[in-house]
Amino acid sequence: MAMVKAHVSTSELVAGRYRLVDVVHRETNRVSYSGEDLETEHACLLTQIGLPPGEDPDNARRAASRILRTSGRMALLRPGRVATVLDAVEEAGSLWIVTEWIGGTPLGELLTRQGTFDYTRTARIGLELLDVLEAAHVAGITHGELSPGQVFVGEEDAVVVTGFGLAGATLSPRLSAPSYASPEQARDERVGPASDLWALGAILYSMSEGRPPYRERDRPEATLKGVDRLPLRAPVRSGPLTQAVQGLLRKESRERLSRSAVRDALVRVLRDEPGTADEEPPHPRLLDRFGAGPVRGRRALLFGTALAVVTVATAVLVATGGQDAGTPEAAVSPTPPAGTGGASPAPSAPASDAGTPDTGLPAGYRTYTSPDGFSVALPRGWKPVSTTRAADLAYRVFLGTEGDPRRLTVTYSERLDSDPVAVWRDDVQPGLARSEGFRRIGEIEATTYQGYEAADMEWLSRSGGTQVHTFGRGFLLDDHRGFSLRWSTPARDWDAPGNREALDVFLRTFRVPGD
Repeated sequence: MAMVKAHVSTSELVAGRYRLVDVVHRETNRVSYSGEDLETEHACLLTQIGLPPGEDPDNARRAASRILRTSGRMALLRPGRVATVLDAVEEAGSLWIVTEWIGGTPLGELLTRQGTFDYTRTARIGLELLDVLEAAHVAGITHGELSPGQVFVGEEDAVVVTGFGLAGATLSPRLSAPSYASPEQARDERVGPASDLWALGAILYSMSEGRPPYRERDRPEATLKGVDRLPLRAPVRSGPLTQAVQGLLRKESRERLSRSAVRDALVRVLRDEPGTADEEPPHPRLLDRFGAGPVRGRRALLFGTALAVVTVATAVLVATGGQDAGTPEAAVSPTPPAGTGGASPAPSAPASDAGTPDTGLPAGYRTYTSPDGFSVALPRGWKPVSTTRAADLAYRVFLGTEGDPRRLTVTYSERLDSDPVAVWRDDVQPGLARSEGFRRIGEIEATTYQGYEAADMEWLSRSGGTQVHTFGRGFLLDDHRGFSLRWSTPARDWDAPGNREALDVFLRTFRVPGD
């Protein structure tokens, strides 16, 4: 692998139009410069990444196209928190990424200057990063290159994240910031959301401890070997963040903390911050969604931001079909699925509200009427397990009962494509394809359902060693509003008579509001 040149003359132009001004930040195989777009006369940030010797120009062009596409999606999902990529070009053995100028300082530079951060600031920046990652993961996007050099910190510790779409651009695992690579990346295995959570843990570790969890060695390959094989140096300055940091830095990706657990830990640190409880009266519209009542002072703004991000992430999740409700994690978990935007458990309804006997239903089924208006017949004892919501635009309800690995998930959205086949094919399937063991069964089939345009998709996936079989039916109420039903069971039990009966009952009895 060729490293980037130690110095690029500021008299040189990149792509004939971008003038380099000064080095902003440097990592092993990546250098960021302040620059100017001579055509627009606007300031910009240019990042130079070394490409392998003899790199196929087509590969470089594909990488540039992926970076533009992925960064564009993320900029829409998290406006103001993800750098807008203006251009991506291959030139003289380097890949150059041009973004709008970011009014902040790379976190790596702050770490060099300050050494360590206090718990509160570490948690605050960590929560901002988690919000960006959550929006990405819900949309089926993995960063894969997250490091302090990709995080710019501005006023009030607001962050802007760069580098989406870079993963795999150099055909080498985390060569640019190897001490922030996950063990699976160090082994050159598949990158997924768990790798981003490891990187988040490594960043939190660096902020509180003043050094990365695995020290930089003379060669990136040696650093990666240490990440994979050496035990974690126990944190000694992380205080109340210690358990979260250690939970994120577990070698086995499946054992790492979920996003919701990390969020709880970071919020707990901020909630316990001294001297802020009574700075200002509570904001009338910002309540602590973790059940502690009004959030006051500076923390109200922070929690409000966090809640807004979760809402955005949930909107994307619901609108696109996302990567949760029909995936194995949601299907087999008797508790609220991890990483669903902080879904809060739905309150248990009194027995009298859980449903009433219905003529024409098999024995053991009762009609459940949701507060959102839809109704469906459910097996006795079933109720909402958790719910995610995006204001009045979208919601998703997970239905089941503790100890039963099966799940029915009902999703509503007002942001859908007008073709139900396209929703499954273009919005849902790309995210599902990143889950372990995903395999679609047959074709996505157009159909009608209760007089509405609809489409069916069926697939297999894996969770915790269990193969899961899911059937999904999505249908449109009009050109942009619609519902989807997803029925998931362990694959080995898919054809059991009781499961076939349950799917038939769900499809036969589901009713939308107003019907």
